[in-house]
Amino acid sequence: MMEFFNQGGYGGYVWGAFGMTFGLLLIEILQLRGSRRATLIRIGRLLRLRAPRQAAAASSRRQGTSGTQP
Repeated sequence: MMEFFNQGGYGGYVWGAFGMTFGLLLIEILQLRGSRRATLIRIGRLLRLRAPRQAAAASSRRQGTSGTQP
């Protein structure tokens, strides 16, 4: 079993490379999750800002004042 972990004397390099790879993948995943969360928050804000304008436009269309006058 120790021969497997020793990797013919290169175990430190081999397992260090595996550790570095998985560590960087973990960092990448965490950054992507944070970026996704920030993007969803931003989209939510934009939709909330847009909703009053859309409601006002819809009510003006119902009243017949769509902005185009003869």
